[in-house]
Amino acid sequence: MGRAYNFSAGPAALPEPVIQQAREELPDWRGAGASVLELSHRGPEFMDVAAQAEADLRSLLAIPADHAVLFLTGGATTQQALIALNFADQGQPADYVVTGHWGRIAVEQVEPVMPVNVAADNAADGCVDIPPASQWRLSENAAYLHYTDNETIHGVEFPELPPAGGAPLIGDFSSNIGSRPLDFSRLGMVYAGAQKNLGPSGISLAVIRPDLLERSGQPRAPMFDYRAHARAGSMLNTPPTFNWYLAGLVFKWMLAEGGVAEFERRSARKAALLYSAIDGSGGFYVNRVAPAVRSRMNVPFFLHDKALEPRFLEQAAAAGLIGLKGHRALGGIRASIYNAMPEAGVRALVEFMGAFRDRYG
Repeated sequence: MGRAYNFSAGPAALPEPVIQQAREELPDWRGAGASVLELSHRGPEFMDVAAQAEADLRSLLAIPADHAVLFLTGGATTQQALIALNFADQGQPADYVVTGHWGRIAVEQVEPVMPVNVAADNAADGCVDIPPASQWRLSENAAYLHYTDNETIHGVEFPELPPAGGAPLIGDFSSNIGSRPLDFSRLGMVYAGAQKNLGPSGISLAVIRPDLLERSGQPRAPMFDYRAHARAGSMLNTPPTFNWYLAGLVFKWMLAEGGVAEFERRSARKAALLYSAIDGSGGFYVNRVAPAVRSRMNVPFFLHDKALEPRFLEQAAAAGLIGLKGHRALGGIRASIYNAMPEAGVRALVEFMGAFRDRYG
């Protein structure tokens, strides 16, 4: 049926121009006589790829020149496990704000090596709202405050950066990075798995403020040390070169499309279309998240009759709308509308939802 509109939460859709360019360049990268998959990460050809990707990312996100930018193997969960080792002294606590599944995973990654203070947790209300910052129970000597800016499963997103008290703010931006500007003056570290908004799976990004990078942290191997990766230009070992190359193509595509400001506008339009269809369905479709903190990236919803969900998914796939099954932790339906999802895809989904409601409502 050709390419479908892919609403998968991750690995997610890549921009079609990026896929086309990668296909064209794959056999022989710019006359090198070999695929970019085969080039040495130490060779001049790939060194140029890496340098250009970093320059484009810095331009795209307006990253300050003194912040380290790391391209690292693995996903965001790997970074969650490394944060405590790098930024907390032995025995020093850290504060965690938990607003869904991935916030809880972040806590689990560091509990074996440090005291964790869960400053806020929305589990009691079903992860449908964000506890007010005035109610957070922050530690006096926290190494940092960690939070998840957008929860892909529960569809909860912070509308703005939260206050961190006196501790550095560390944010997991895996699922909404590049969809609105970031104020790096208020963030000690930003990290993201690339496979939702910035590239393929298998590579993650970390942007670290210099004062955090200077921290001694806890005893760790060089492979677990952000300072060692920064000194080595993210090439302490062989990096995932093809993933890095693809991410670089995505950065360049985003810049050509108008950058973060343009994707912020697109995200607002797409989310408004989809939420309007849900809220205007007369209860046939339901989103339970508090409107003020609804995600612009991941929209979970439920049918009034759960028995209709398999039929909805089957007919949606037949209509060229794939990746809509909700996460096993929550169920229901989930539409992920990241930067690579065009507005036409959201309109197609909204039209399908209306027709499905007319048939079964």
